Amino acid sequence: MNAPVLHLDRAAFAYGATVGVQGVTIDVAPGEAVALIGPNGAGKSTVLKGILGLVPLTAGDMQRAASVASLPQSAELDPEFPITLRQVVMQGRYRSMGWLRMPGGRDRAAVAAALEAVGLADRAGTRFGDLSGGQRQRGLLARALASEPGLLLLDEPFNGLDQPNRDALLQTVHDLKSRGIAVLISTHDLDLARETCDTALFLNRSQLACGPVAETLTLETVQECFGDVGVEVDEHTLVVPDHEGRE
Repeated sequence: MNAPVLHLDRAAFAYGATVGVQGVTIDVAPGEAVALIGPNGAGKSTVLKGILGLVPLTAGDMQRAASVASLPQSAELDPEFPITLRQVVMQGRYRSMGWLRMPGGRDRAAVAAALEAVGLADRAGTRFGDLSGGQRQRGLLARALASEPGLLLLDEPFNGLDQPNRDALLQTVHDLKSRGIAVLISTHDLDLARETCDTALFLNRSQLACGPVAETLTLETVQECFGDVGVEVDEHTLVVPDHEGRE
């Protein structure tokens, strides 16, 4: 078996004296997609920030065996700024360019491949602000992919997307998995978890359950995780009402 790209063993992450989440244990294999599921404030974003080193690990163990890239909940780019989509995606290569930031052939090839992966190769020269919101989200995903990560972190990536952009992003996740890139997706969308992910990890300030989606994504686990939030069930899906806000 391939070595995991991410190993967490009873990991806890804290903001100063305030523990954000604790008891997280998982091994993520290359090409595996993991859904982080839980209500607002459960610690999903905290886990992703902890993996990135933005929130301190205060207990347990964490080992990363791959480069990491992320797509946050919101973009810091001003849509009015005069920059093309290609230039935005090239930002993902800055770490490998050195301080002069002069792109070479490999950098340009990585950017082209990333744009192709998210279905925006034909919009490379378009001003970033002229793209739709969903296209900008996919462009920022291309920026993350341009760094050629082994592990990709997506924080509520499907919020606010229309169906065409949602479908395009779903296809991108499937393609990344087939290329051996591991993906962690923070989401409230249980259909997404069932359709796209191999593993579900339920959090509510601590890990409640973790395992294959078919075994772990059950009504009982969802009710335990979301507490007094209404949960409905029909013959096709478990539905958790949409949540707004961040952790």
